[in-house]
Parts: sequence; structure tokens; C-alpha cells
Amino acid sequence: MPELALPEATFARTVRGAGPGLLLAHGAGGSIAANYGPVLDGLAAEHTVVGVDYPGSGGTPRATSPLTLDELADQVVAAGVAEGLSSFALAGYSVGTAVALRAATRHPERVTALLLTAPFAQPDARLRLSADLWRDLYISGDHRQLASFLILATLSSSTLEAVPGDDLGAVLQAAAQTLPPGTAEHAELAARVDVREDLTRIAVPTLVISTTEDLLVSPDLHRKVAAGITGADLAELATGHLPFSERPDEWLQLITAFLRKSAD
Repeated sequence: MPELALPEATFARTVRGAGPGLLLAHGAGGSIAANYGPVLDGLAAEHTVVGVDYPGSGGTPRATSPLTLDELADQVVAAGVAEGLSSFALAGYSVGTAVALRAATRHPERVTALLLTAPFAQPDARLRLSADLWRDLYISGDHRQLASFLILATLSSSTLEAVPGDDLGAVLQAAAQTLPPGTAEHAELAARVDVREDLTRIAVPTLVISTTEDLLVSPDLHRKVAAGITGADLAELATGHLPFSERPDEWLQLITAFLRKSAD
């Protein structure tokens, strides 16, 4: 298969560290800072880390047309190449796992390993309904209600119960105020992801990290991704959908240990 031409790298990007390349793909309604901020320094200790913000998040302007996995995948890869990396591992989180998988199938000559946290190849009925509600609540302008829904869907029960009752209102307010302007487009993309065929074409070392208390993207979906990739490893992390909030140190340890192993 001929190498695909890359577009100009136009998305805002974060670059840290030095060493072998590691590209990051974030989740819907997130950004590189929001989804990887707590582990960026740890990742950059041994790697040149490059992550892009999707349209409508971070410093990237909002899209004027529906988002596509091909475009996001190409922009992630183009950012790495623009930073002088000819090959790299690729870490994806949630919707970012579909972006990472698409990047690996569109640019197999560049991707050396995959790390997929809370992945899904296609949304099940629960996730599809959740994504539709996510989109509709954002469009309606009722961002406090959306924040309530997202906190219920993304935090594990133990983490939510640990929030003092007096603080819950402030948590909701902060969540409502940090929703990126591209939220609706991100959620719409999540509802129509389908990378089932991509799974069968992956031929690089792959680690699937299942967030075992996840109420948004069920562990069953994580396991289906691992089963669909020949030779993929499966690790479990006892957290809800937000490992960077609940167990960042353990998440970082899983990622870095796999990167070292796959580089041997």
C-alpha cells in the first residue's frame, strides 16, 4: 500500500521532552491538557511527546464541517512529522483510541506501538445514547445539566462518593465552565465511530487499558477491542472513565512500562 500524503499540520499542538516519539490522541470533550496533563511530565521524561487538540478544543478553532477520523488521524501524524519524528508510538484515550487506530492503519510505516485506554471500536446502545444526550445538552445551552450527566457517567462510584456534599456544586460549576466549544462535534463523532475493520489490520505491539469501573465506555467494549487485535495485551485499571483524574500514577506506570517493553 503506497504511503499516504500528509496534510499541513494545522491543529494546535503540545510538545514536551526528548527521546523516542510518542503521539497523544485525546477524548471527546477533552484536550491534551485536560486528558494527559497529569501524566505529561512523566511521559516526557523518556519521550518526545506530541499531542494535538481537535477542532473546538485547546487552541484549535472549531470545525465548520463534521469531524472525521481520517482527518484527525492525519493531523495527529502530521504534527509528529512536523516535529521531526519519522516514527512513533501512539497513545489514544476514549475517542482518541479510534483516532489512534485509524492513524495506525493509514500510516502503518510510522506507527511502532499502540496504547489504547478505555477504547471502543463501535459504540454500543448505551454509549450511543450517552453521546447523543451529551451533544444535545451542549447545544441546548444547559451546561450545568450536561456537567451533572458527565460527572455521573465518568466518575467511579467511590470517587463521586468521596466528594464532600458541600463541594459538589462547585465541582459541577467548574465542569460546566470548562466544556470546550467543540463539545457537540466531538460527541457526534463518538456516536458514529466504527473502526472494527481497523482492528484486524493492526500489526504492532498493542496495549489495551480497561478502566474497569467505567460507566460511559463499558469494559466489555474494551475487551472486544483487545480481542480484535492479534497479540494485544490487556491491562486493567480500577477507575471510572477518567484515569487521569482518579489514578494518574498507575495509568502512567502502565503506559511507560509498555513503552519500554515494546522498544526492546
